[in-house]
Amino acid sequence: MDKPAQPFADGLPNLSAAHFETPTAAAITPRQPFTHAPRFLILYGSLRERSFSRLLAYEAARLLEVMGGEVRIFHAHGLPLPDDTTADHPKVQELRRLSLWSEGHVWVSPERHGNLTGVMKSQIDWLPLSEGSVRPTQGRTLAVMQVSGGSQSFNAVNSLRILGRWMRMITIPNQSSVPMAYREFDADGRMKPGPLYDRVVDVCEELMKFTLLTRERADALVDRYSERKERDPDRLTAVGADIGFAKR
Repeated sequence: MDKPAQPFADGLPNLSAAHFETPTAAAITPRQPFTHAPRFLILYGSLRERSFSRLLAYEAARLLEVMGGEVRIFHAHGLPLPDDTTADHPKVQELRRLSLWSEGHVWVSPERHGNLTGVMKSQIDWLPLSEGSVRPTQGRTLAVMQVSGGSQSFNAVNSLRILGRWMRMITIPNQSSVPMAYREFDADGRMKPGPLYDRVVDVCEELMKFTLLTRERADALVDRYSERKERDPDRLTAVGADIGFAKR
């Protein structure tokens, strides 16, 4: 296939030089290291009295705390359906405050009808992509887990990964899927030892590592050329004129 001789010398005529930034190590080096403990928010997707997703969430919380993290668990009891009320509902405000406080998330959903539950999705749907100039999820790390009543499946964690990407989170590679969860927890609600528990330890360990690596750099890591252009006052004025809301 024909192509210009390298190195390319025909320029980048479509690039806005004013908004383009060359990524460098210096640009993502933290100016001031954080001294507080890594902050994690855990969401789980069931309201049952004996909820295996909640029990798995508690196991993750214990591990993250032992690793030096500070953990908050959101309980979705009383959270309204998305769009059934306004965002000033106390449970919605609680969820958003926790997300803003956090530096990493753990999402744990049961698999129901081959996918994540409505309880899980409602919590995520109440988290906006942006609220003014603040983004409650952008740049935060994310670990995904699921529990199943039957054989091993990855439908819920796969869907959670899609949602995490859409919410612009840094989703770690590892994940946990616990099949036949009723066999994996004892009468006291503690997860039994074995390969499935070991995988949960792996996931929490990896989440802690990624959070320590990225939390001070999150703003730089998710800063985008296209959004720098969108924030430009001249561009906003031009777009407004194109759609009839402003004069050139």
